[in-house]
Amino acid sequence: MSEVKISAEPRTEFGKGGARRTRRAGMVPAVLYGHGEKPKHIALPAREFAAAIRKGGANQLFAIEVSDGTQVLALPKAIQRDPIKDSFEHVDLLLVRRGEKVTVEVPVQLTGEAAKDTLIVHDHDTLSVTADATKVPDHLEASIEGLEAGTQVTAADVELPSGVELAADPELSVAAVTAAPTAEQLEATLPEVEATAEEAEAGEETAEGAEAPAAEGEEAPAEAKTEA
Repeated sequence: MSEVKISAEPRTEFGKGGARRTRRAGMVPAVLYGHGEKPKHIALPAREFAAAIRKGGANQLFAIEVSDGTQVLALPKAIQRDPIKDSFEHVDLLLVRRGEKVTVEVPVQLTGEAAKDTLIVHDHDTLSVTADATKVPDHLEASIEGLEAGTQVTAADVELPSGVELAADPELSVAAVTAAPTAEQLEATLPEVEATAEEAEAGEETAEGAEAPAAEGEEAPAEAKTEA
């Protein structure tokens, strides 16, 4: 994965208020840490950072140039997003050096098609691997081509690029191939669903027709009398 050059500004305002003002200015609050150095608080241009992540993924390598003269390489370690605005709230960046080995989580993509009448159950979407900090793959691939029901794809089955080592348990399940339900099996479940719905409706009618009991120590209301 090629590195992306990005500029940054030192950040002097902290806390929720400072972070909000940073985001309103079109920047993403971030912190650089690692190699035993004191954490450095910076702000990254939101649009450039978002574009890099969209293209290179969560393990995109950044060559960061801070306006105070600091130049470092860093990998995103934790990214906080706003799910409603689809924006970045905060980023933790891990300092790395060329040739340094890092352990990261990399997305796994399944390729090919399993046998007919099967379903694929994804157990893990990412795998932990160790790689050169400047050569972290943006994704890994595992083939499910022609796999029959009852087959399991493990971490050991995932294809690893040269120089990348598996850090996860080789027996970790990535995906499982199961038999797709038949039309008869689907129809057999319909009466159960309908019965459950009918029971729920009956319960609602009973609840509506029942009178609330008198509170303890309180007399039930007497029926109204009419005078002749």
